[in-house]
Amino acid sequence: MCRNITVLRGLEPAATAEEIEAAARQYARKVTGVQTLTDATRDPFEAAVAEIAAVTTRLLSELPARRNPPATVPPLRRPEVRARMAR
Repeated sequence: MCRNITVLRGLEPAATAEEIEAAARQYARKVTGVQTLTDATRDPFEAAVAEIAAVTTRLLSELPARRNPPATVPPLRRPEVRARMAR
């Protein structure tokens, strides 16, 4: 499960809050099956994303550094994704 979530540990520079939130959002979507937010799902979903992001931030800060960077570039660092986001 969630094998497509990007590895954020060991990035140089370190993972940004935006990258951590994107991973948290992807995880929450995967485990809940919620793809489109409605009035009924928005508040609990966004609260969960915030909690997951906070725990992820803490976890990344407490783990020892990786010796090797992740094998793939996180999506938010890829030029084609950044170009799409700028539009």
